[in-house]
Amino acid sequence: MQEQYAPREIESAAQTDWDNSQAFRVEETPGKDTYYCLSMFPYPSGKLHMGHVRNYTIGDVIARYQRMQGKNVLQPMGWDAFGMPAENAAMNNQVAPATWTYSNIDYMRTQLKSLGLAIDWSREIATCKPDYYRWEQWLFTRLFEKGIIYRKNGTVNWDPVDQTVLANEQVIDGRGWRSGALIEKREIPMYYFRITDYAEELLSSLDELTGWPEQVKTMQRNWIGKSTGMEVHFPWDVASIGSEGKLKVFTTRPDTLMGATYVAVAAEHPLATLAADGNPRLQAFIDECKRGGVAEADIATQEKKGVPTSLFVLHPLTGEKLPVWVANYVLMGYGEGAVMAVPAHDQRDFEFAGKYNLPIKPVIRTSAGDHTPAPWQDAYAEKGELINSEEFDGLDYDSAFTAIGEVLQQKQLGQPRVQYRLRDWGISRQRYWGCPIPIIHCDNCGDVPVPDDQLPVVLPEDVVPDGAGSPLARMPEFYQCQCPKCGSDARRETDTMDTFVESSWYYARYASPQYDQGMVDPAAANHWLPVDQYIGGIEHAILHLLYARFFHKLMRDEGLVSSNEPFKNLLTQGMVLADTYFRLEQNGSKSWFNPADVEIERDAKGKVISARLKSDGQPVEIGGTEKMSKSKNNGVDPQAMIDQYGADTCRLFMMFASPPDMSLEWSDSGVEGAQRFLRRVWRLAQQHISAGLPAALELSGLNDAQKAVRRAIHLAIRQAGQDIGQHHKFNTAIAAVMTLMNVLEKIDQNHADDRALLQEGLETVTLLLAPITPHISHTLWQALGHSDQVIDAQWPQVDESALVQDSLQLVIQVNGKLRGHIEVAASASREEVEAIARANENVLRFTEGLSIRKVIVVPGKLVNIVAN
Repeated sequence: MQEQYAPREIESAAQTDWDNSQAFRVEETPGKDTYYCLSMFPYPSGKLHMGHVRNYTIGDVIARYQRMQGKNVLQPMGWDAFGMPAENAAMNNQVAPATWTYSNIDYMRTQLKSLGLAIDWSREIATCKPDYYRWEQWLFTRLFEKGIIYRKNGTVNWDPVDQTVLANEQVIDGRGWRSGALIEKREIPMYYFRITDYAEELLSSLDELTGWPEQVKTMQRNWIGKSTGMEVHFPWDVASIGSEGKLKVFTTRPDTLMGATYVAVAAEHPLATLAADGNPRLQAFIDECKRGGVAEADIATQEKKGVPTSLFVLHPLTGEKLPVWVANYVLMGYGEGAVMAVPAHDQRDFEFAGKYNLPIKPVIRTSAGDHTPAPWQDAYAEKGELINSEEFDGLDYDSAFTAIGEVLQQKQLGQPRVQYRLRDWGISRQRYWGCPIPIIHCDNCGDVPVPDDQLPVVLPEDVVPDGAGSPLARMPEFYQCQCPKCGSDARRETDTMDTFVESSWYYARYASPQYDQGMVDPAAANHWLPVDQYIGGIEHAILHLLYARFFHKLMRDEGLVSSNEPFKNLLTQGMVLADTYFRLEQNGSKSWFNPADVEIERDAKGKVISARLKSDGQPVEIGGTEKMSKSKNNGVDPQAMIDQYGADTCRLFMMFASPPDMSLEWSDSGVEGAQRFLRRVWRLAQQHISAGLPAALELSGLNDAQKAVRRAIHLAIRQAGQDIGQHHKFNTAIAAVMTLMNVLEKIDQNHADDRALLQEGLETVTLLLAPITPHISHTLWQALGHSDQVIDAQWPQVDESALVQDSLQLVIQVNGKLRGHIEVAASASREEVEAIARANENVLRFTEGLSIRKVIVVPGKLVNIVAN
């Protein structure tokens, strides 16, 4: 064993050993407990960031610990490889997205391997490869034939310059993020998953996920948004509209129906279209609305605007004529595209009515009284006793719900209904770098799924997009085809799928990534699934996790998997934070500088008090601690850290600096401290091993001091096992090892029993650190005399007899202040402990002249004597 700790050599040798023995390759082993540990796969952006390092280290610690429990552990890795960033990079660099993506994958794979992750690389997948998305297309055709996928017109953000649909977050101040063009709301044909058919199951089965954070489950419940209310029909006023019909609305507050003073419809609503005929002002407003965003958040915060129409509907209970308005705060895609407006008890309606001088009629007695004067008060939205509601006066909410519902049903103008905020999932994207939608459009046969024997529909990989819509729509060699049913000329669909589709089932493909007879091998999938531990950022708490749960249920219903949920346990890791530094420019913008380029000065408490740019020596502003990001230029290059300190040091710091579900603040001094600790471990082991390995430990002859050392060893085993295995508190597990090291470093290495005890202690340190710092543990384990690899060793077992103490040292307090310590027999009774405490010389001194009123004994810890 070399004298100095040399991480680069140690880590290279360990990884070579693992590769040569295919240490992490795993097969299905009947009869052996399985453990599937999965971290969310990365987008191949070009290089790892510290969020990646933290995420994958957390997963690796859990996977390695479970392997040491004797389980057959699967930990795979792949690439979420489709998506817009590759197209943008391709346009900037004038290369095909495929070239850019595969190059990044190669580089990032090397980086991941340098971390020493216990990954079965034989199962690697990339979602942009035809052998992966072929089966996504196969499932698409099955679901299309069942009607679970359908095609209809949808309202989207349309960039008229780039000729593409934009996500809500790509619309900035009403303009396209790339082109700067004014965005239009446009109706285009799109494919949808009927996720709403699974809304109730997606909601109810959250209760089965006892291993998920409550915060995430609450976010999903809110997104699904189940609400019980009333569907209400407002008959059309024939005189103004010209024909009979009904305006449908959904409301969760039918108790306020008597307070409705107008109705509002979305710009795309048929009544809006009817009213705009011959009304240029209204048509101009509708066009303005169509240029706005389609996100609920945008609608909620924008100024409420509207234009009256000449149309009226009739109140379903009173027959009163209510005016129809077109309003920008009503979305066609939500509910029925219409709302009954009750300004007295809804803030949006209140603001709108106030702006346009519309009637406000209170119908609920709230804590604010019977009236609703401006400004708006939250109390106006309370439930309470009905007023100004004719025969319904005096009813509470539940009674009014029932009574009004009965009247509406008798009139055939409404009925109770459950509604969900969740909407069907539109997956069509007018982009190139994605999975082609396997549909052929035939003038004779309509939309025809691509037959199995013609799958996959392969995306050409040699295309360099130019940003002007999808290149596929301009490639006859791609879209020209024959109809599989009638053989006539037809056109292949040129839209591609939302990349959330690929990430919704990748976890299942890992179970049988080379399987070519289906989407998954059901036997392998059911062997491994559901995932035992899933790890990823809280930012994926809603859409990715919801879509993955939905896809799992789809695969279950296709007979591909037998479980109901994809992930048993979920760990959402916190962000990695770092200091920021900047200078204000003359135009008011900020120029951000990387912490590595800044020289700082700290006060006595370690707080940064001044900072200068190394290159010019001039001051920079201290911007505080924020999430590592490109925009703030405060990222730390993981590869530079690994090259400088070694992977084990980076892993140790990441796991020690914070619990995994909390934010982690990057600290150069913390990284250096982690390496100092590993050097301490190495140094103690090297000194011990260089003197020769000792004989086996004889437990029968241990003295009290040696028993205390052995007790420290097994306390550390118990603490680390609980912290890693049960609570995922890796930081406190590491702290337990550090405490043990403090004990081991004080052992006298000149006596045989002490050296045997040190051997047990160092073996314990090595095993407890093995999931966290696997490379140094790999080397130390073999240097300590073991022929097997540490990855094949079992987690150490607690010897309960070692924890038994003959005597205990207790703290002595007088009136809550520390006054000394006493040693008592471990078996001493409360009375015996109290007697020894009363006789202690410090107690006698500090209670002289006082009366002892009470003696508090906390077993095993302290005695507090209360005197006055």
